[in-house]
Amino acid sequence: MPNITSLTPEAGRTDAAALRAYDADLLARCAVDRGQPWWRRTACAQALAGRVPQARLDELLACVRDPGDTGTVRKALLGVLSDRAELLPWLRHEDRRQEEAYGMPEAVLRARGALGDLTAAGELATLAFSHWGSWRAVGEAGLDALSDRYGSQAVLAELADGRPEDRAVAVRVRHRAGADVVDALADPDPGVAHLAQSLLTCPDRIRAYLAGAPTADAALWAAYALHRLTGDAAQTRAVNTALGRPRVEVEGLDEELRRAIVHAYAPECEKQSDPRWRIEALCTQPPRPPDEERQLAAATAALAGAGLVPRPALSCGEVHRQGGGTYHVIRYGEGGRSEVLISTLGPFAGGPVEDPAARAALEGAGFRWIDGTTGAVRVTGLGVYYFGAREPLDVHTLLFYWQD
Repeated sequence: MPNITSLTPEAGRTDAAALRAYDADLLARCAVDRGQPWWRRTACAQALAGRVPQARLDELLACVRDPGDTGTVRKALLGVLSDRAELLPWLRHEDRRQEEAYGMPEAVLRARGALGDLTAAGELATLAFSHWGSWRAVGEAGLDALSDRYGSQAVLAELADGRPEDRAVAVRVRHRAGADVVDALADPDPGVAHLAQSLLTCPDRIRAYLAGAPTADAALWAAYALHRLTGDAAQTRAVNTALGRPRVEVEGLDEELRRAIVHAYAPECEKQSDPRWRIEALCTQPPRPPDEERQLAAATAALAGAGLVPRPALSCGEVHRQGGGTYHVIRYGEGGRSEVLISTLGPFAGGPVEDPAARAALEGAGFRWIDGTTGAVRVTGLGVYYFGAREPLDVHTLLFYWQD
């Protein structure tokens, strides 16, 4: 007969269906047993959903409240105990904001929403406006729980500070109620306007709005939404032309670099990005992508011709042993201690240090060397994900980008 150990033999191997039918008292005992591995305890905690044994309730609550216990287990138990009103004072305590376990502060907010704590609305709105999908889901679930209990207007009344995240909740509430949110394209925060355009579904309504859009940004967001819905590139170009082809001017960013960066990053840029970058990507021709094999062969030959003894090129993912990005590395010289970077976005080369011999060899082969001044130019208004941040990056990072 199967037991908890056989149903959870190792991390990632759990018979969840069998655990949900297993004796709840034994599951609860395992969930609070620190002698068991965290993944087994977590699986047992999750299997208690909807059937928490009253006799074990105090032990389970004590585990949730214990910051010294495993965060994953505590979060799982909090999920199945989120209907316990006696948890609310603990959940609302200031110490909960100092929780170090990954995801625990967010789980606390979710539980506060489930328990009807209207004072959590502001923090839930912040989560719902997050770049991270998992945190957005937590924030939206908590706000939905509050709206179901008190009504959306009561929730909106708690969000009267005028923050972008508060306005985003209002847009979402209006949309869920079947209201037209096209006017939110004029919101001064790009993240709110981006949310609004993502919710629009009627091209004719957007065209009508576009004819009298109150700001250039609102018109650009309308054009972006139209393109998303219709794919009509000519229409997008016509709107852009009528607006005077506005774009984000960046001092020190020439047209060659601009085209490479725009078409590599603007189509999938972060929500807070200036809409001009998105429209520029839709309305301009991308550069011809380089033949990477030929480009690397040319770079290697140039370095060899200069007597620099290059080694075979490696992708940035191979160099870092994980991830990927937009460049290759060619190591050269004694012991391969020196290196140059060759971008996959165009004929661009650079290095961690300025080596005149390598630079001259590559420039002679048709590459453009990205020096420190050019590489330091920050491409403003274009949010790009980079190791957890989503801020504008400099030219060097964008041309020679790696992410694990």
